[in-house]
Amino acid sequence: MTAPAQAPLTGLRVVDLATLFAGPLSATMLGDFGAEVIKVEHPRRPDPSRGHGPTKDGVGLWWKLLGRNKRNLTLDLSTPGGRDILLRLAAETDVIIENFRPGTLERWGLGWAELHAVNPRLVLVRVTGFGQFGPYAHRPGFGTLAEAMSGFAAITGEPDGPPTLPPFGLADSIAALATAYAVMAALAGRERTGHGQIVDMAIIEPILTVLGPQPIWYDQLGYVQPRTGNRSRNNAPRNTYRTSDGHWVAVSTSAQSIAERVMHLVGRAELIDEPWFAAGTTRAEHADELDEAVGNWIARHTREESLSAFEKAEAAIAPIHDIQDVMEDPQYRALDSVTEVDDPELGPLRMQNVLFRLSATPGAIRWAGRPHGADTEEILTGLGLSGPEISALRAEHIL
Repeated sequence: MTAPAQAPLTGLRVVDLATLFAGPLSATMLGDFGAEVIKVEHPRRPDPSRGHGPTKDGVGLWWKLLGRNKRNLTLDLSTPGGRDILLRLAAETDVIIENFRPGTLERWGLGWAELHAVNPRLVLVRVTGFGQFGPYAHRPGFGTLAEAMSGFAAITGEPDGPPTLPPFGLADSIAALATAYAVMAALAGRERTGHGQIVDMAIIEPILTVLGPQPIWYDQLGYVQPRTGNRSRNNAPRNTYRTSDGHWVAVSTSAQSIAERVMHLVGRAELIDEPWFAAGTTRAEHADELDEAVGNWIARHTREESLSAFEKAEAAIAPIHDIQDVMEDPQYRALDSVTEVDDPELGPLRMQNVLFRLSATPGAIRWAGRPHGADTEEILTGLGLSGPEISALRAEHIL
């Protein structure tokens, strides 16, 4: 199935050489909005994400998400024949995304000089743990290391507990969003200059950006943010609370007006008159008292009673969902945030929908992740290779 004519990235070709997970996910995001994405995998070593996590009937479920809207080509880039095919493909491509260690493509004769020579308008996106230069550039890098090095783990967890890593690919996912944005910025630059360029994306950097003002706090005040569990140093009450029927809810009072509404609701309006209640940072110094007030009230009410009362009071609350709750939540259902996709291998399956809704040029999931090398012959035929040439490449184990 081709991209709908109105999709905003229709006509853009992206070659995805990357694995695990930031680079491939950024390519998925581009494919969701109409880009033609060609996923290149080694003939004998498929993308590791095909084997990550649970499988069904021997089919990796994570791959169905990560590989959606991509055509699949097998190619051994380390061989002269593989190099030649990639250069032919690059000549007709807008964006190449790779995450090999710095110097690997150059060793294969596929560095920026060679790629730029065959296509001066090409954008080469290089996603690595630590970037293309610096003392750590040649180290193997994964999202877990970025979550550790960025300061995220240091501030996550209970005050008396260990630093805590997320149980999912947080740094990779943030880097994927940043990479998709970087691609669009580079393409906008190409419209002005007529030339492509290199995007150097270090996974350790986007997560540092989303951690907020910690560097400037330290620079100006010497302040190092500690672990505070579910609490915040910037406002209170802000925590998770257990309801009378054994569920959990989260309450936020980032705005002063919301904090005041919460105190009225839980029957502790007298606290509003305390001098310390007038600012989030001073409220945070009295988090024990505020948590006790809110927690005691919520503990006497069911989840539905709590949600209903907070909504009526225009105070901020949300249920703590597990994935089963997410799948059944009426707001997610209204947004079609988790949508159904028909898959030839597994039948109907549900996965996250495209990231956002465009009113005039929407994105779409055209297909879930396809089998290893499923489109190799079609792609190579489109490059002008004949049947005998393709057969010869297979005989040489290049495909």
